[in-house]
Amino acid sequence: MARSDPITAPEAVHPSLWFASQLARSTTRCIDTGYAALSAQLPGGGWPTGNLVELLLQQNGIGEMRLLHPALAGLKRPIMLLQPPQVPQLLGLSALGVQPSQLVWVKGTGRSADGQWAAEQALRSGCCGAVLLWDKHVRGEALRRLHLAAQASDTLFCMLRPIQEARDASPAPLRLAVRGAAGGLQLEFIKRRGPQRDEPLFLPLLPSMLLRNAFVDRPAPGPASAGSILPALVG
Repeated sequence: MARSDPITAPEAVHPSLWFASQLARSTTRCIDTGYAALSAQLPGGGWPTGNLVELLLQQNGIGEMRLLHPALAGLKRPIMLLQPPQVPQLLGLSALGVQPSQLVWVKGTGRSADGQWAAEQALRSGCCGAVLLWDKHVRGEALRRLHLAAQASDTLFCMLRPIQEARDASPAPLRLAVRGAAGGLQLEFIKRRGPQRDEPLFLPLLPSMLLRNAFVDRPAPGPASAGSILPALVG
């Protein structure tokens, strides 16, 4: 019987190729999520930088900052919060290990285009270690533009959107639906570079009662406008 030729590893043909049964190798730097069970399910073993990452939330304040805080706590550059639904609280974020001195809070104007513009400028400048953009209404062309801007940087870029947007197409290589659960979160893998995972991943979080009082103690300083803060960050 003739011996068949060995199958060539897909990454040997091109770094962006992978078998459907395996997680892709990340072509960009990844930041450890701080949760071993989650990192094991992500290509590259962490949050990919230089890409659009979508967190599709069941509701705002469900635990998205506690989900991201291990990654944010390890960053050295500024962390930009664009039009968050609530006023950032310094003591609460400090309890999560995020340094208040790194935070740049840009309050929403009521126009999605303004937040998208600010995110695009921050990404293209490379001034931030992370950019978090809360946006309820974003069109496909805007998502593609933001993804291209992210690819020109090594920034961790997360868009936090309503979970109803999961049914719409997106250029983001990583999309997670985030739902509340007793003691933590349920994460559904809407899209990733790897095999489909139908079973949600339960992620235990710090007890919210340990942080709840800190969130109402000391609010962050007033927000800056995107136009005033970006030149100072870029230098």
